[in-house]
Amino acid sequence: MIRILSFILLVGTLSAQTVTLTEDPTGLRIDVDGRPFTQYRTSGSQRPHLYPVIGPNDVAITREYPWSKTDDHPHHSSIWIGHGKVNDTDFWLDGDENGRIQHTGFKDVTAAGSVASFTASSKWINPNGTAILQDERHIKVTALPQNARIIDITVMFEALDGEVIFQDTKEGTMAIRVAPVLSIREGTGKIITSAGIKNKKAWGTKAEWVSFYGPDPSGKPVSITMMDHPANLRHPTTWHARDYGLFAANPFGLHDFEKSDDETKGNFTLAPGSKLTQRYRILLQAGEPDLTALKQQFAEFTSAK
Repeated sequence: MIRILSFILLVGTLSAQTVTLTEDPTGLRIDVDGRPFTQYRTSGSQRPHLYPVIGPNDVAITREYPWSKTDDHPHHSSIWIGHGKVNDTDFWLDGDENGRIQHTGFKDVTAAGSVASFTASSKWINPNGTAILQDERHIKVTALPQNARIIDITVMFEALDGEVIFQDTKEGTMAIRVAPVLSIREGTGKIITSAGIKNKKAWGTKAEWVSFYGPDPSGKPVSITMMDHPANLRHPTTWHARDYGLFAANPFGLHDFEKSDDETKGNFTLAPGSKLTQRYRILLQAGEPDLTALKQQFAEFTSAK
């Protein structure tokens, strides 16, 4: 079995690569050594999203967006944040009857050597045009050896004039949809969690991290791992991980995941003006996941400021 290399994150090893940020009408493009890596897109969807996402073998490892097969979750926009029930409004699905998450601006756009970061603000607007929630996302991209990449996402949700309830549903929240070849259903991909749970059995379970892995569109092995920070609400989070290629960290879906009769079990309420901060790390690496290496990398994520 091919395994990823365990590497130590030393500043000296990172300086050889250069990450750049370029703002344009569709969002903010992120390149590494002049080659596309991803773009934070502020249009073309009902929510901001990162698309495309180029993996270590120079091919896209998240699903094409917009997706041509409209019967298969067309709202899955590569890497995104959303939730299926906030104050009785769906911010997960598309459609005029559902909410939209509207980008409102960038700030603190900086790039230096192998690290670049920016802050993006958004408002969550219900179908009648009222903004009920705002968020601020600090996103940092780090280029690593062997074409590995880290995307750190810290999102701070803030209730506006009224109370905001993240309601209990499996449809959410910090989400990734992998390329079809990396899914179990359409390709030869696999799932493993930090608890050692595999494939379909990962759905609804708690874990520090979840990894999808397998041959990418070039036929070479790759892994994409999402980590849930220990300071997050209800860590270790529950995972909406599906064999068709979705995996999402969702601390609010307890009644769905635990098959409880209490449909409000996972609800979380923000009082007007109060905030909730969540931190995630997305790690892209060549090869299959090495559990020892991922344990070390999770510890590094935990200790990072």
